[in-house]
Amino acid sequence: MLYHLFHWLGPGIPGGGVFNYISFRAGMALFLSLVISLWFGKGIVRLLQRLQVGETVRDLGLEGQLQKQGTPTMGGLIIIAATVIPALLFARLDNIYILLMLVAMLWLGTIGFIDDYIKVFKKDKRGLAGTSKIIGQVGLGLVIGLTVYFHPAIRTKVEVPQVLAEQFDPAEVSTYVEDNGTTHYLLDRRQPSTTIPFVKGNEFNYSSVLGLFGRSARQYTWILYVLVVVFIITAVSNGANITDGIDGLAAGTSAIIVLALGVLTYIGGNIVFSQYLNVMYIPGIGELVVFIGALLGACIGFLWYNAYPAQVFMGDTGSLALGGVIAALAILVRKELLVPVLCGVFLVENLSVMIQVSWFKYTRRKYGEGRRVFLMSPLHHHYQKQGYHESKIVTRFWIVGVMLAVLTLVTLKLR
Repeated sequence: MLYHLFHWLGPGIPGGGVFNYISFRAGMALFLSLVISLWFGKGIVRLLQRLQVGETVRDLGLEGQLQKQGTPTMGGLIIIAATVIPALLFARLDNIYILLMLVAMLWLGTIGFIDDYIKVFKKDKRGLAGTSKIIGQVGLGLVIGLTVYFHPAIRTKVEVPQVLAEQFDPAEVSTYVEDNGTTHYLLDRRQPSTTIPFVKGNEFNYSSVLGLFGRSARQYTWILYVLVVVFIITAVSNGANITDGIDGLAAGTSAIIVLALGVLTYIGGNIVFSQYLNVMYIPGIGELVVFIGALLGACIGFLWYNAYPAQVFMGDTGSLALGGVIAALAILVRKELLVPVLCGVFLVENLSVMIQVSWFKYTRRKYGEGRRVFLMSPLHHHYQKQGYHESKIVTRFWIVGVMLAVLTLVTLKLR
């Protein structure tokens, strides 16, 4: 909003030119996000306490668990407000990527809010039906997948040799000249493609999969792409939701992931850095750094109240929104195949539940009694049962998250 205001006022306003720089607006979004989450977060926590929006805790035999009874939930409202407000102020609202991210956060935040509302005010511990959550996640996946595939403003540019560039329509080819006079030819690609980690020349186009079934099958590439997007958004948002089980775990892990995505986004949106590192250049994607700055500040600021012992829980309002936004970011910057690495903590938490439930059902059918692989799932509860303090568990999960984020960034050069 401020970018458009100063652009409309013209260059005569002192200092207005700084709003043309993504780095400045991202820094301001991060700062304002911290102010909102820290300053106004306290008021939101007090409001939730007055409304008696307390968490109902089941006795699972975990140390210190019952002490959390009555701790306010729905704290995800802090994260959403501290992300959306700075993004509206400092991002370009005519950028399709920004609009998609705002839709993703508000969409899944609303689903999570409805779930928390049913649990707290309707006194129904089951919350929103699982099928309703899945339908909401699938709906967002359809919106993002179809928009990315068909919207004319969403495209990527890949470098091609001059000989090959001359074979395409000149409207599809642009040039970039380095300071030393070297000319690079960039082919405009409108069909979604992604990055395969650890592979040289790592661009992968989804149409090549259907191309195995004949040239005519390529026209259905959009169906394959949308299915992939739906799966990723559903899996990551559920993974973040499951990870939100002990104080500070989901917020801290998400902050690490968001920071790594910020680096990847800035590189992908900068023609100089993308050419230097030989990665896909995505016109317009750099604007997402402003949104990422706001999201990073929101996660860090929320930890002020969510670190052990937590004064507020994010609830599904925050966890579903965080997971969905992270998945959408990875998709938009064409790094969705890196999600199993970057979001490895979410993945392992998800798998621990799936393994536990599947093994329990299998052994109950075969032996007449259910057996468990873990002392308790998700995985963080397994370590609690082993006697580890939750602060130690959270810190170690953060360390693992940092290692996975570094490994993700290393893929830029390790091929």
